[in-house]
Amino acid sequence: MIKKKILKDYNDKKKLILKYNHNYFNLDSPLVPDSTYDKIKNELVRFEKNYPFLKKKGSIQDKIGAPLTKKFKKIKHSKKMLSLSNTFNSEGMKDFISKISNYLNIKDKKFNFSSELKIDGISASLTYENGSLVRGLSRGDGLIGEDILENLKTINEIPKIIIDNSLPKILEIRGEVYIGKKDFISLKKDFANPRNAAGGSLRQKDYKETKKIPLKFIAYGFGVVKPLVFEKQSEYLKLLKEWGFKTSLLTKVVDSIEAIEENYKIIEK
Repeated sequence: MIKKKILKDYNDKKKLILKYNHNYFNLDSPLVPDSTYDKIKNELVRFEKNYPFLKKKGSIQDKIGAPLTKKFKKIKHSKKMLSLSNTFNSEGMKDFISKISNYLNIKDKKFNFSSELKIDGISASLTYENGSLVRGLSRGDGLIGEDILENLKTINEIPKIIIDNSLPKILEIRGEVYIGKKDFISLKKDFANPRNAAGGSLRQKDYKETKKIPLKFIAYGFGVVKPLVFEKQSEYLKLLKEWGFKTSLLTKVVDSIEAIEENYKIIEK
């Protein structure tokens, strides 16, 4: 009886998360605040941790994005395009650092971190071959993305050609497409919020319609890079600027939880 109740509670919350995922990723229209979403998802993670039998049909932690629509051609990512994990306090960070230390077998738990701004937009992956932009995908479900290359090409902040002798032959840059608050003022009569405007514009079938919207792109991550020409995230961010990409001005290399919290306060302010 107890097992049946646990299963029901778990499935009810899981259905909610999948519904929220669909609205957030496919419709670009969130139904609940991020804090509510995170609370329910964390409850599901605790359920799975305490009752392993719940993971028989797959863990909620494996659910990335939402099932793809039929609007665009589907292309498999060269490397999984996962979502970010999160934490809400220093205790969560301490646990994160402890897990890294154990995995890498580092006893002193001393690391440098790249503390960066999180942009809430639409994730996109750009692949360059010999400096030319040849592929542009949405995150999709993490394994397969939507082919939105022509729409991405309309964004001025995305270089179509990169000229650099040291550029990797294959370079997959990942980042976020978004609309700034000032630009959104003239659009708010047509969209619920900036993310809704960015997502709706990026998923137009006619790239000429996308071109009318002041979309922006900020780069921060990478997928497949051959050959790898950097060792640290800070080195990669510096190269992104040299290659013509916009990166966050609030990024800072920090070496402690206290420094992370301090940069967080600066960003929040």
